[in-house]
Amino acid sequence: MPDGGRILDDIQRFIQRFNVFPSQHCAPMLALWYAHTHLAHQFYVTPRLILSSAEPGSGKTRVLEVAQFLVYRPEMILSPSTAALFRMITEKPLTILFDEVDTVFNPKASGTEDLRGMLNAGYKRTATIPRCVTENGTVRVEKLRVYSPAALAGIAGHMPTTITTRAITVHMRRRGPGETVEPFREQTVEAEAVPLRDALAGWAASIADTIGATVPTMPDGVTDRPAEIWEPLLAIAEAAGGDWPETARAACRHFVIESATAEEASLGVRLLADIRAIYQRDQVDRMPTARLLWELNDMEEAPWGDLHGKPLDGRRLAKELGRYGVKPTVFRDGGKTPRGYTEAGETGLSDAWSRYLPPDTRNERNIRNTAGQLVALPDRVADTSATPDSAATALTSNVADVSHVAPPQEGWSA
Repeated sequence: MPDGGRILDDIQRFIQRFNVFPSQHCAPMLALWYAHTHLAHQFYVTPRLILSSAEPGSGKTRVLEVAQFLVYRPEMILSPSTAALFRMITEKPLTILFDEVDTVFNPKASGTEDLRGMLNAGYKRTATIPRCVTENGTVRVEKLRVYSPAALAGIAGHMPTTITTRAITVHMRRRGPGETVEPFREQTVEAEAVPLRDALAGWAASIADTIGATVPTMPDGVTDRPAEIWEPLLAIAEAAGGDWPETARAACRHFVIESATAEEASLGVRLLADIRAIYQRDQVDRMPTARLLWELNDMEEAPWGDLHGKPLDGRRLAKELGRYGVKPTVFRDGGKTPRGYTEAGETGLSDAWSRYLPPDTRNERNIRNTAGQLVALPDRVADTSATPDSAATALTSNVADVSHVAPPQEGWSA
């Protein structure tokens, strides 16, 4: 049997020759994602791969250009019609490499609902999209299977959350001084990639009959949809053996728990995350509304100081948190009884944090002093000289149950 670990090692090194990534976890994740395209017929889900960046020239397209020589039946596309993409996928299994997707999913674009629906549904093996077809004057409903691996590259901020929650996202950035890559000449790169792709396809074929039965070990805190989309990659890593299972779990922890960004979080989830960061920084379990509003509006990289031209106020704060079951309450603070937000209780923040934010991977906070009393919150004045620390953590939400593996689909071959 081919040595899957060695093959993945070779592919990882090949990827790193032409790209500079923001994290050490990106290249191994991509190697596993490329491998999964050759085995997608054995799984019930195929995670979308999103390559985003704040500015052009950050290496997103280069990742797709390298991928086209390694993935299963690649199709590099730009601004396709929805009908054409439907037909491409239903006629034969392929891997979509969709560049400049931000030109499709942006506020000025229209008529993208069908394309969004196809990309949403196509991550799951059993999903179909019904369409009316007319034959000889008779209209019948045709269920189109749109299951297909897809990598999407574009400028950050335009991707629908219905797609990002089904995806592994790499936030690319421009190379800094001293960061270099090898020149990319397609003819040369393709010739070097052919033996790698053939080796990957051969190894995939050798494990195709057994990979579906693999139930990989998930990192702590990875559940629901994140576990669902990472299961194929972790299963492939376990089949490869060696260091790959732990490498894959480390990558999973990084993308799911440690580095999710505010771009993918709803405004409400971002608010919960920022409040948690404030409470953790100041080591408190409660805060008056007036103080919390000042802290939020003073966060330089957060949106709270300018929501449609106005800072966040108490009414908007209560409305946003109320969507997550969090309500303000009166509590004792020294000799005062302000109205504010506490962690504990049925309507406290802790319950919402546990449901909507990834687990806090840091050591549990000690919010009491040696006398057992709550740590006092020092008085501060909201003037221009105050420079409180701010920490805006971006997170993902829990959505769907974990799926299992599927039987092979006719038409797929390594």
